[in-house]
Amino acid sequence: MEDDSRKQFDWQLMEFFIKIIRTVFYGMFWLMFNIFFGLYLGYGDPEVSTPLALGIFYTWLVLSAVGFVYLLWRMWRRKMPPP
Repeated sequence: MEDDSRKQFDWQLMEFFIKIIRTVFYGMFWLMFNIFFGLYLGYGDPEVSTPLALGIFYTWLVLSAVGFVYLLWRMWRRKMPPP
């Protein structure tokens, strides 16, 4: 009888880990995308970029951060049942 309970896979725990991995992946992707355009291409550097490109980049940064937080809120708003 105990062997059956040990072999049973907890799909709710797997779903929780998938949420964690997706959160980390989306966060790293968002950061790398903005770092690439902001620092590597120079759109976020005031010494290299024009004022228009600087304004567009920082507007994009704020709007995408709001969208990223909304995405995370939508992903994590459903509560898991207690074990």
